[in-house]
Amino acid sequence: MSQTSERSPLFQPDTAANRELRRHVSPDRWDNPVPEGRYNLVVLGAGSGGLVTAAAAAGLGAKVALIERHALGGDCLNVGCVPSKALLASAKRAAAVRAAGAYGVRVPGGTTVDFPAVMERMRELRAGIAPHDSAKRFKDLGIDVFLGEARFKDPSTLVVEGTELKFAKAVVATGGRAIVLPIPGLAEAGALTNETIFSLTELPQRLAVIGAGPIGCEMAQAFARFGSKVTLFEAECRILPREDQDAAEIVRSRLHADGVQSICEVNVQEVERHGDTRTIHIEEAGETSALDFDHILVGVGRAPNVEGIGLEEAGIRFDKRTGIAVDATLRTTNPRVFAIGDVAMKHKFTHMAGATARLVVQNALFKGRKKHTALLVPWCTYTQPELAHVGLYEHEAKARYGDAVETYTQPFDAMDRSILEGHREGFVRVHAHKGRILGATIVGEHAGNLISEVAVAMQAGMKLGSLSNVIHPYPTVAEAVQRIGDAYNRSRFTPLIQKLFARWLAWTR
Repeated sequence: MSQTSERSPLFQPDTAANRELRRHVSPDRWDNPVPEGRYNLVVLGAGSGGLVTAAAAAGLGAKVALIERHALGGDCLNVGCVPSKALLASAKRAAAVRAAGAYGVRVPGGTTVDFPAVMERMRELRAGIAPHDSAKRFKDLGIDVFLGEARFKDPSTLVVEGTELKFAKAVVATGGRAIVLPIPGLAEAGALTNETIFSLTELPQRLAVIGAGPIGCEMAQAFARFGSKVTLFEAECRILPREDQDAAEIVRSRLHADGVQSICEVNVQEVERHGDTRTIHIEEAGETSALDFDHILVGVGRAPNVEGIGLEEAGIRFDKRTGIAVDATLRTTNPRVFAIGDVAMKHKFTHMAGATARLVVQNALFKGRKKHTALLVPWCTYTQPELAHVGLYEHEAKARYGDAVETYTQPFDAMDRSILEGHREGFVRVHAHKGRILGATIVGEHAGNLISEVAVAMQAGMKLGSLSNVIHPYPTVAEAVQRIGDAYNRSRFTPLIQKLFARWLAWTR
C-alpha cells in the first residue's frame, strides 16, 4: 500500500487533477509484489534517474525492482521542472499581452491574471503527463514496483515494508530536497519551497524570495508577472552569481522591468510571523531594516536524500552535504551499489539524472567502464530572457590555458530576427583554445535551445571555425552561432595572409 499521506502538499488542494496525479504516481491501493529470487538490479528511488534506469534495465531483459516511498516521477514531474515551466508559460503570456502595444496590437481591457486558473492549468498538465511515470506503466514493463519506506539491511539486501529484496546490483537514485536555511523563525513562518509553492490557491500580494539562483529568479519573475510585489534576496553581490556577470545583469534588468526588486549582499537575520504577515529582518551594508510579506519562498539549493535508507549498513560512504561518494563509473564504496542523480552528482539537473542513468545500466549490468566525468552537461535558467551555459566559463578556461584562450561574443541586437521580434538583449559567447570549443554562454530568447547547437559541436569535436559552414534558415537567431564561427575565421586572417592574398589578386586581375 502507498505510504503517502493524504495531507501531503503535493496532492493539495484536493482537485480532480491532483486526484488523477495521485492515482498514477502514488496510488492508494497498491499491492507490493512478492519477490521471487534475487534481482539483477534494484533501483531505490523513482525520480527521473530511477525511472530511466529501471526501464532501460528491464528493456534489456534484467529482473528489476523499483522502490518509491513517496511519488513516482520525483521532483521533476511533481514539484520541479513540469509545474514550474507550466507557470512560466502562463507568466510569459501575461507579459506578452502587456507588451502587445509596442507591436501595434491593442488589447481592450488590459491584462487580468486569473491565478487560480493558472494553477489549475498547471495541475491538469502535470496530471496529463503523469501516466508516463506511473506505477502501472512500470509494472506493465515487467518491473516489480514497490511502494513504501526502504532501507539497506546489508550490502546485498534492501527491505521494503518488511519484505527483503536480494540483489546482484543496486542503484541509489533517491534525489534531493530543498535546503532549509537555519534562519530563526523561518520554519515557524511557514516558508515555502519548490515542494509547497505549487499548492498555492491564492496569489500572494507580497512575496519574498530568498536565493537568487535559477529557482529563485524563475519564480520571482513568474509571480511578479502574475501581479505579486516580489522582493528577491541574495547573499552574494549579484543574482545568478555562478553565471557571467554581464549575462546575469541582462536577466536582472528584465526582472526589474517586470517589477522584481532585487536586494543583494544582504543578510536575512530573522523572520517573525504575526497572523498572515511574515516580517523579514535584514542587515544590508551595516544597516538593519524590516520588511513585511504575505509569503516567503526559499530557493537556495538542494540537499541529497541520504538519511534513513541504511547506507551505513550497506557500507556506502556518504556526506550529508555532498551526498553519496561515487567513482567515475558511478560505483559507491560498496561494489554492488551505484548512485546517480541529485543524491551523488554535483550537477543537480533532470537531464544529468537521465544521462547518468544510461551510463549506470551499462556499468552495473555489463561491467562497463563509462565515466560520468566525461559527460558534457549544458544547463539553462528559464527566465525571460533565458540564460544557458555549457562547458567552461572564461575564468575556468584561462586557469587551464592562460592567455591562449580566445573569446568571441555575438550580440543579438545585430541579428535581424532578434530585431524583428523585439528581443534585442543578450548574446552568444564562445571560448576556444586553438580552435577547440571550450565553453559557451548564451543569454536571450530561446537560449536553452541554442546552447544545444554548441553542445553538439563540442561533443562532435568540431572546431570553432566549422560553425561558419553550417547553413541556418534566414532569419533565425541561431545565425548568431554561425557568426561566431565567422569571427573566428576572420581572426585567422593575419597580416601576412592578407599580403599574400593581395599579391595573388593583383596578379590574377
